[in-house]
Amino acid sequence: MEKQLIISLGREFGSAGHEIAQMLATHYGLPLYDHNLLRKIAEERAVAENGNTTEDELFPRKVKYVSSSPQDAVVKMQFDYLKRKAESGESFVVVGRCSEHVLKAYPGLITIFILGDMDCKVERIKRIYELDEDEAIELIRLKDRKRKAYHNSYCEGKWGDSRNYELSINSSKLGLEGTFKILCDYIDSRVAPDTEG
Repeated sequence: MEKQLIISLGREFGSAGHEIAQMLATHYGLPLYDHNLLRKIAEERAVAENGNTTEDELFPRKVKYVSSSPQDAVVKMQFDYLKRKAESGESFVVVGRCSEHVLKAYPGLITIFILGDMDCKVERIKRIYELDEDEAIELIRLKDRKRKAYHNSYCEGKWGDSRNYELSINSSKLGLEGTFKILCDYIDSRVAPDTEG
């Protein structure tokens, strides 16, 4: 791929956003960065050698001489890692991690938010986690509250606000394959060579 392509995908819990991100990564032959970021950071920094990683190595108490909570330090490490990858010219897919905000300076960035109808999300979560309806609803609400709080603590724009993404799409309307196809069409159009002279 000649042009850099960074696909940033935010999602509601139960919308199949993570699965769609995996499909996009496979389709475009790109690495996927998600909850695996901490492991990749640890590997890159070689702090996990011989299983002797200390908490202070993964969660430093100071970030650029400013006192920081372990969570803030981890968030900063993830943001810095994504920026380094983008700065190096690498193309990749990233799920969450405030990436639509953190990587907004890079012209190859395409920002997407996946949402879904509550009844469809509930059915999906019931099936995947073997929960009853009330448990599925509670889990969806809990996960989305956490995502919203995390995002809104570190970003200017609000989580899920369509104005912060190029494209917001309801995966319940066309299903996984249909949503994936629409996203591929959009991404292909965005990365197509400019033929206007």
